[in-house]
Amino acid sequence: MSISQSRPTDSTSPVAIQHSIAARVERLPLSGFHRRFIALISLGGWFDFYDIFMMAYIGAALQHSQMLTLEQFSHMIAAGFSGMFVGTIVFGMGSDYFGRRTSFVLMLLIYSVCTLLGAFAPNAWALIVWRGLAGVGIGAELVVIDTYVTEMLPSKARGRYVAITQLVGFTAIPVVALISKLLVPTHWLLDGWRWVMVIGGVGGMFAWYIRRRLPESPRWCEARGRHREADTIMQEIEREVMRETGRPLDEPEAVPVALAERMPIRELWRPAYRGRTLMLMVFHLLQTVGLYGFANWAPTFLLKQGKSLGQSLEYGFLIALVSPIGPLIAVLTAEHLERKRLIVWLSLLMAASGLLFPFASAPLAIVAVGALLTIFSYWFSAVLHAYQAELFPTRARATGVGFTYSWSRLSAVFSTLIIGLLLTKGVFAVFLFMAAAMVGVALVVGIFGPKTNAVVLEHISE
Repeated sequence: MSISQSRPTDSTSPVAIQHSIAARVERLPLSGFHRRFIALISLGGWFDFYDIFMMAYIGAALQHSQMLTLEQFSHMIAAGFSGMFVGTIVFGMGSDYFGRRTSFVLMLLIYSVCTLLGAFAPNAWALIVWRGLAGVGIGAELVVIDTYVTEMLPSKARGRYVAITQLVGFTAIPVVALISKLLVPTHWLLDGWRWVMVIGGVGGMFAWYIRRRLPESPRWCEARGRHREADTIMQEIEREVMRETGRPLDEPEAVPVALAERMPIRELWRPAYRGRTLMLMVFHLLQTVGLYGFANWAPTFLLKQGKSLGQSLEYGFLIALVSPIGPLIAVLTAEHLERKRLIVWLSLLMAASGLLFPFASAPLAIVAVGALLTIFSYWFSAVLHAYQAELFPTRARATGVGFTYSWSRLSAVFSTLIIGLLLTKGVFAVFLFMAAAMVGVALVVGIFGPKTNAVVLEHISE
């Protein structure tokens, strides 16, 4: 498949060129290639979720066993998110320079090694340090997943497939809750919480091995000027799809693409993208408070309300069982409900259900309200990850998503410390803080967010 010649445009933008990579991706029917690609990507995302939510379940045990004080637990969560902030900057933005696949594999290797070392930490401060370093490895995992999937799927299905990666990832939550429930009380060779971390680290290494089968994003190759490599990758994909379907592909149309600059971050501040950049920065500063506030602290909230460690883990496990339901709803509705509007409504529903949680005292009420908040939260998460990756051009997509998403990691550091302080005032003060943040999310996206459903990426970023 030939690639057409370059042509100049105005002097304020990179050189625009007419290539058919985007159109060749758009014309592909969904096939075994797409399903295998999503399966491999989702495997890595699964361990990302396992790691992030693991802390909620072993954190209560660490405090109960006096391995960590409440203050040290806050520092450990903050250290993890500080590492994620660094990782998001280095690997998220770095994947615009080094490629989606390269950054993806390297991140998971760093995470796996540091998580295993953290499992054998001799004291609280060593554990905090290893959690920070593990965060560097896993920090940009979701950024690169969102970017990678968005570039590899046609516009008619990219929202659904991003939601599928979230659905698979969120199945890790009931798994880690169950593993924690079974292993945390044990002391076979190692303390139970250490086994929970070992499982995450070893699993991550397995996922890293599997990912060697992933192709590089041809859209990224094209934006970097690596046209021959982009064409070769697309030809291999097209041959595989034609073998499966048994029929030739439609003739692609040319779609204008722009070459990457030396500094993709400059793109974020051009007039076309400046508003989106600022909107996402504020969005991520706020959404992390509500999304990860409950997820990371739920068992600790219950301990503070007078529940035993066993009860906290039991309720946490029951609530975690519904975790995949939110992303599943996102999979079923991704291409039918406008993502911008969904983010607004789900933010408000999270705020409302969160304010009910401190007033739930009976076991059934605790689980029911917690489950409702969990469903809204993880539906919201699936939609936001599809939405954010659509707002920037390929030449700066990972930089745009990585830079703005890094503010969520920074927010998590400070909001974790704030939540730790607010807990001394009572659980309701924490949920009031989280509800206010989610109302802010609804306002900023409702007023400034663009619509993106079923629009070709290159058209969204024109």
